[in-house]
This record gives sequence, structure tokens and C-alpha cells, in this order.
Amino acid sequence: MRGRLGLTLEAVAAAAAISASYLTRIEAGRANPTFDTVDRVCAALGLQLALDVRPPIFVGHAPMQDLVHARCSAYVDRRLREHSWSTAREVALVDGRYRGWIDLLAFDPTTGCLLIIEIKTRIDDIGGLERQLSWYERAAPELARERGWRTRSTRSVLLVLATEEIEHVLHANRDVLAVAFPLRDDVLQASRATARGLALIDPRRRRRDWLMRSRLDGRRSVAPYRDYADAARRLAG
Repeated sequence: MRGRLGLTLEAVAAAAAISASYLTRIEAGRANPTFDTVDRVCAALGLQLALDVRPPIFVGHAPMQDLVHARCSAYVDRRLREHSWSTAREVALVDGRYRGWIDLLAFDPTTGCLLIIEIKTRIDDIGGLERQLSWYERAAPELARERGWRTRSTRSVLLVLATEEIEHVLHANRDVLAVAFPLRDDVLQASRATARGLALIDPRRRRRDWLMRSRLDGRRSVAPYRDYADAARRLAG
């Protein structure tokens, strides 16, 4: 730009309050000027300098943003540990500007099965959820290696808060879910099956069979909560 304007090094350097030798180093890419210096050089050349700061893109939720999700996550973690799974909660993922957290990674050292567990208290966008899990699935093997887990198989499991609100969503999207999450029985069994699984949970449930079927999959009883607000009120109590 200095050349196009027909300005000398000395003239621009004087206007920017720096030495001509330093401006030479800047133009040659051999200097590390401060932002203030760059701003003064741009002003001397009639250039408008803008600093564009873009926030990261968050995939899913930030960790532990609400009581219900926190209770569900802690509940699943405890139940898995009771059955000798090794677990890691809120595992951070960074890919460029994208940020995400895997709710729970669980590893069975006996079989080498790695579970990628996503916990939802609501379901708003099934397509977005599938894309989110695909990203997690690509990153999970490396995350497992970092923890010294020698995996033989990997599976994603969606665990959803057992509410009547969720039951209606599952029923309305039953055809899509049949393809996206075909595994409904024994979703935590450490086999080599890679199909994604789906089950319901209630963080107050104390029975040995702590994973619940949806009514879509044969359960006959009413869900323990009416909706998210009902769960929040009762779990807070």
C-alpha cells in the first residue's frame, strides 16, 4: 500500500512515530510490532484496522449447567462404576473454533468396550444430536488412548431423562429413531456391536435394572416425571 500511494519509508515512519529501519523490518515480516504500532502504521497509510474476535462454537451444552443434567450424569457415572467400568465425565473436545463436552466416557477393561454416553434431559434436534455423536465418535478413540484404555469396540449410547414429555418426542420421531438408535435392549452390554443405543433413566431409581425402556419399546408404566420442570422440582427436593 505504501508503494501504491507513492509514500517514502521516512514519511510513513514519521507519521507512525517509529523509525524507518523498524518500518523496513515490519514490511519484510521480520518484526513483531504491538497492536498499537500496527494501528499507527495503518493510520499513516489510510487503512482502517479492525480486530475481529469470534467466540468459539459450542456443541451440545456447557458442563453442568443445570441441576437435572448434573444429577443424571452423576447417577449414570455411579451405576457404571458399581459394575467395574472406568469412567471420565465431562471430557472436553477442541477442534478449531468448536468446543464440546462428552458427558461420559466409560471403558470396560475386561472386554475393551468403550461407551460414548450422551445424556439428555430434553430432545429438541435429533439431526443435530446425530452430528454431535458422530464428532464424538471420531474423537473418542484418541481420548481413550490418552487415558491408557485399550479399546476393541466403541459404541454411542443416548440416555434420556424419563419424562412424559420425552415419551411424546420419542413416539413422534419413532421412525427416525429406529434408524438412528436401533439398539434398545442391553445397550451397555460389552459386545462388538457398534449400533447406537437408546434408553431412559431416572436418577432416583434404585433397582438393579436401572436402565428403563420407553413405552415405544414396550414399557407400560407412566414415566416418573411429567416434564423437565417437574423433574427439576422433585430432584431439587
